[in-house]
Amino acid sequence: MKLRTYFKRLLIASLLAPGTLFAQDNKGVAATDSLTLEQVVNYALENTAAMEQALIDEQIGEREIRSSLAGWFPQINANFGGTYNIKRPQQPIGGEIITFGQKYNSNIALQATQNIFDNNLFLATKASNSRKLLLDQQVTDTRINTVVEVSKAYYNVLLTKEQLRILDQNISRQEKQYNDARSRYEVGIVDKTDYQRAAITLANIRSDRKRVEESIKASLAYLKQLMGYPVEQELNLTYNYGRMEQEVQVDTTELLTFDRRIELQQLQTQRDLLKLNTAYNRWSFLPTVSAFANYNLLYFNNELANLYNQHFPNSSVGIQASLPIFQGTRRLQNLKIAQLQEDRLDVQIKDARRAINTEYQTALANYKGDYTEWRTVQQNLVMAEEVYEIIKLQYDEGVKAYVDLIVAETELRTTQLNYYNALYSVLSSKLDLQRALGNIDINR
Repeated sequence: MKLRTYFKRLLIASLLAPGTLFAQDNKGVAATDSLTLEQVVNYALENTAAMEQALIDEQIGEREIRSSLAGWFPQINANFGGTYNIKRPQQPIGGEIITFGQKYNSNIALQATQNIFDNNLFLATKASNSRKLLLDQQVTDTRINTVVEVSKAYYNVLLTKEQLRILDQNISRQEKQYNDARSRYEVGIVDKTDYQRAAITLANIRSDRKRVEESIKASLAYLKQLMGYPVEQELNLTYNYGRMEQEVQVDTTELLTFDRRIELQQLQTQRDLLKLNTAYNRWSFLPTVSAFANYNLLYFNNELANLYNQHFPNSSVGIQASLPIFQGTRRLQNLKIAQLQEDRLDVQIKDARRAINTEYQTALANYKGDYTEWRTVQQNLVMAEEVYEIIKLQYDEGVKAYVDLIVAETELRTTQLNYYNALYSVLSSKLDLQRALGNIDINR
């Protein structure tokens, strides 16, 4: 009965989420169907090496925070010692030489201390939240970079595949033209230069196709690397090119808000930590106060075999304070260092704001230029197709020479390839602009 219920639930899940069932080959998904951009990015956010390392670094950082706060817990130590007195101390007392101690000594000591006030521990406590925030910001920074780089690699693969499709169409069309030109030559309508030109053009297109086909393999390998995808497993991608064209739009009137940038957020968190460090150094003259408790078991005997037959215990409790009085101006120098570190970070923050503004202006200029180029090539593509069709008809009617047809064919192919290059450029520059604005969506 339980097995039947399990299969029912599995069937319902597959009906409610078609196309999202994946084999558990790795963490996340190992797709059996073609993956969309969202699925590729989500897979990368779970499996890419950069994200795994960032999450491990976050765990390491959390453990370091806990380690720095461990001093607030009681510190318990046990010590064991044994001594063989080769020559015991002697002293004259009342005209006699008295030998002190016994040949064999041993002790077992148990000591517990509890920090009551410690400036270092107070600093660690106050800084723990900022350190955790900085760890989280580092993970966020890695997620942003992963989304951008994986998206670019995804677009590159798909648009290169589209270029391959265009070249296949050109090969098919050119093969027909070659066959037509050869047939015309064989019946004496044209000379052999027409089909020779067709052969040259066909060979060039096939060469271009081979180059693009090989580049797809390299692009797929790079995408797998970014995703953390199994090397030996086939990766299939899918996308709606109409939707891709629609997604090139971005609001270019949006103003730059510096606080959105994770880099500035990280620097601000670092500044908070430096402020705490300066405060710590300013109050470093405060004493360290702790309580302690000791319990010792002492053993003495002249015979090793009888050493542990009897013990002599002693114990004590107390409180101790350590007050630094003069350390050769060390505290003053450390305070000045902490203040200078704050000043240096302030300079870094100002420079980071200028760098972010430059990045934004560059990204905005690149996007506007790439968008204009894409729209221009898009219009040129329509005209190139129209010109080719007209010249093809004129050539078939014997009005145009074959060289005119070759020129039109070359212009059409170049424009088609340029169109997808321009589309990739504008999509990439859009991602760069969104990153510059701090608008990358990482909550997937």
